[in-house]
Amino acid sequence: MGKIAFVFPGQGSQSIGMGLSLYQENERAQQIFRTADEKLDLPLSELIFNGTQQELTVTYNAQPALLTTSYALVSALEEAGIKADYTAGHSLGEYTALVASGAISFEDAVYTVRKRGEFMEAAVPNGQGSMAAILGMDREALAEVTSEITAAGDSVQLANINCPGQIVISGTAEGVKLASAKAKENGAKRALPLEVSGPFHSELMKPAAEKLQGILDEVVIKQAEIPVISNVTSKPITEPDEIKVKLIEQLYSPVLWEDSVRTLLELGVDTFIEVGPGKVLGGLIKKIDRSVQIHSVSDLETLTKTVETLKEVQA
Repeated sequence: MGKIAFVFPGQGSQSIGMGLSLYQENERAQQIFRTADEKLDLPLSELIFNGTQQELTVTYNAQPALLTTSYALVSALEEAGIKADYTAGHSLGEYTALVASGAISFEDAVYTVRKRGEFMEAAVPNGQGSMAAILGMDREALAEVTSEITAAGDSVQLANINCPGQIVISGTAEGVKLASAKAKENGAKRALPLEVSGPFHSELMKPAAEKLQGILDEVVIKQAEIPVISNVTSKPITEPDEIKVKLIEQLYSPVLWEDSVRTLLELGVDTFIEVGPGKVLGGLIKKIDRSVQIHSVSDLETLTKTVETLKEVQA
């Protein structure tokens, strides 16, 4: 029997009604959504179940909403006896991974990511920063392009190294535009501008990281019971001090998702369970290694199906 990793999606996977089928049937899920509403002192559950997609997509709403939904789903998985050997999350998803691993309480995490979203929104005035997905170019060649553009005065960096042939760049609007054009000149297949409100995972997020440190200084971070693969290093972390430092660095460092998945494969993981709305991570993992088992747990139906499948395998 190989090992299991729980992986958690980041911003962009949110959708109205996510988690509702579980909420209607599961007392623990109801408690988690209520806790989020109380901790944030706002009707987050109402927004998730009945709000508008536009309002849900605002960074400081999307982050606590995704964390809450994913945590409700992973709690139900654990209630059903499915346990992970490792956890990992894409950007915001790393906070869900840390809650699932016992390093941060859900209450602290939901408050922290709400503030994280506010700080990220405020770091760069709207329209001054952007992000784009570059398809069909390797990271070394693309890093040369971004370094050249940055050196010439328009800041742009690699932000998400998602899978072979898919890398997101982030920086000033002009930097991203120039780097996208130059990447295509140098052989990239496509450059797709992303619908985001800021240049996440770039140097421009350093002001947000400084404010986030103030919040994390107040949060109790414990030894992780399950190793978490860090976005920043793509290596397992469990120590409280290191977790804190990496969460701060994560805001302005690239998300090494491809490397993180390869680390999990090296550690013997052959079953990935994507816990949360959407199937983005499963798609990326398949592009890294087609041979692994991937289960998506996004609602009550997929939760039940995954539990039944895994119980049969374990039997």
